[in-house]
Amino acid sequence: MAECAFDVVGVGNAIVDVIANVAEQYLVDYDMVKGSMTLVEADDALLMYDRMPPGVEISGGSAANTAAGIASLGARSAYIGKVRNDQLGEVFRHDMRAGGVEFATEPAGSGEPTARSLVHVTPDGERTMNTCLGISAFLSPDDVDADLVASAAITYCEGYLWDREVAKDAIRFAMEVAESAGRVVSLTLSDSFCVDRHRDEWLELIGSHVGLVFANEAEVCSLFEVDDVDRACSLLAEMVDVAAVTRSEAGSVVLSRGDRFDVPATPVARVVDATGAGDLYASGFLYGLSTGASLARCAELGSIAAAEVITHLGARPLVPLHGLI
Repeated sequence: MAECAFDVVGVGNAIVDVIANVAEQYLVDYDMVKGSMTLVEADDALLMYDRMPPGVEISGGSAANTAAGIASLGARSAYIGKVRNDQLGEVFRHDMRAGGVEFATEPAGSGEPTARSLVHVTPDGERTMNTCLGISAFLSPDDVDADLVASAAITYCEGYLWDREVAKDAIRFAMEVAESAGRVVSLTLSDSFCVDRHRDEWLELIGSHVGLVFANEAEVCSLFEVDDVDRACSLLAEMVDVAAVTRSEAGSVVLSRGDRFDVPATPVARVVDATGAGDLYASGFLYGLSTGASLARCAELGSIAAAEVITHLGARPLVPLHGLI
């Protein structure tokens, strides 16, 4: 097997987040399902943006956040995602590169604008997102650098991207390249609503191409249409080499080849914004894998990274994560 140039390459949406604090009543007034991610068209996104309270703009996207966290931990990360040659596209490209992530996907010269996600954060730190995927949803196999994928030890794919056929083809292509190169293929389920939309396809994908799955309790239960989290985790563990399931303040559970590791969450004084907690958990876990850590230690590193990101607004770390481990 050829030596790896990168520890992890992420494949997913390239989004700029607009994050604002709102009251619980705000979600009620505008008929938002708390904790969900809802896809919206560009015109609706503009209306929502106009009525949002003042906020901050930070480059995001689930797998992109994970890639940024991996770089902050000191590993070699790269990213594949699609932006337009517009202002937000340049913001995204700059932020990724400034954070130490290799990002070389060429911007599109026409079509939809760069994606943006309107993130509403309630006082308990929960986030409710309305996302316009824009050009990001049109990532195609032509945008996937096969040499880059083959050069990474782990290919990490984002479930949020699985909504258009062309993007599905891009993910399948990346997974096939990684498999052919003898690399680890990983998938994050992203959101229980995503699971509801794509359950049958994902069960087939996981059973045939994926070795490592990240999910939270709601997502894994939705995948198997059961209410018992332990049962759902066991079913997932039968399909993959490693399953990592996050449980919010209860920590996480990792299952692999009959072994189970229950790892507590890293305590924090106050949750400010839960945005990116799962993304950064994956950062720590994948970093641990890249350094040969045990699965229990991988989960600990995931908890440490997640704990940092939930103490402030935004889904990317504000301090170098390597200093925390």
